Amino acid sequence: MSQQQISLPAKLINGGIAGIVGVTCVFPIDLAKTRLQNQRSGQQVYKSMMDCLVKTLRSEGYFGMYRGAAVNLTLVTPEKAIKLAANDFFRHHLSKDGKGLTVFKEMLAGCGAGMCQVIITTPMEMLKIQLQDAGRLAAQQKKPVMMSPTKLVVSNTVLSRSYNSGPVVSAARAVSATQIAKELLQTQGIPGLYRGLGATLMRDVPFSIIYFPLFANLNRLGKPGPDQSSPFYWAFLSGCVAGSTAAVAVNPCDVVKTRMQSLNKGPSEESYDGVMDCVSKIMRKEGPTGFLKGAGCRALVIAPLFGIAQVMYFVGVGEYILDNFSPSFLSV
Repeated sequence: MSQQQISLPAKLINGGIAGIVGVTCVFPIDLAKTRLQNQRSGQQVYKSMMDCLVKTLRSEGYFGMYRGAAVNLTLVTPEKAIKLAANDFFRHHLSKDGKGLTVFKEMLAGCGAGMCQVIITTPMEMLKIQLQDAGRLAAQQKKPVMMSPTKLVVSNTVLSRSYNSGPVVSAARAVSATQIAKELLQTQGIPGLYRGLGATLMRDVPFSIIYFPLFANLNRLGKPGPDQSSPFYWAFLSGCVAGSTAAVAVNPCDVVKTRMQSLNKGPSEESYDGVMDCVSKIMRKEGPTGFLKGAGCRALVIAPLFGIAQVMYFVGVGEYILDNFSPSFLSV
């Protein structure tokens, strides 16, 4: 399969399917990561990833571990599709006469892909984090919470406050991603959904700069010959290694992003005025280890997610679908 002949629709299909499969597999670990990152010193509800998963399962049930999954599954398709397709687009235009790219140009292509994807990533993460962190706040308050796959019914005054920092509403209410998005748009407009954009760029651009060149070079080692593709298992392992390495490297930025995008706060949990204010407060109150919270979870989430993505992308699932099941105009 020649890379030059892969159509854009095929790239989008590959990225989309990979994102859906990957997110479905690892979402509970991502939920544990968000809750661990949002914990403050002296207010720990969870001791570790396994402790978080066990307590979530006991208190919120199986579907509680998939709080916010609907948002991710809806938006991960365009997000992963944009990321993979943009990287391929920039790599193609940075290459000369079909020659291999230098590491610097591979990093430039990754940088471009990271900057493109935040258009989808920022609002997706913004909505997902509110739903994922609700259970932690409820456990912190020791109030009853009733969970379902799509909505959260709360009796906690902290959880049921208005999203525009208005008066606290004590009556129980159902919170969904759609409602959160609607309230943010009504009170803050589009910027409300893009809260934490700077922190998201700080995370995703360096991630892509590390991930794509590292994956390309690891994957190249598995090629039987210069004109042959690496086996699917090698693409999977390369994606896992490159993804987990990049994830751990940018975890401090992910902690900052998670804290800044969390609208609801527990008792005595501080708010942040910007990226530097967030970094300063975390360093002062929690020390350097505060920036490593959830690093293990993030590595476990990203490794299979990008391993699956690369397998889908290089096996050519999108090409197969277009060749056999789609109208001809999509494959041009």
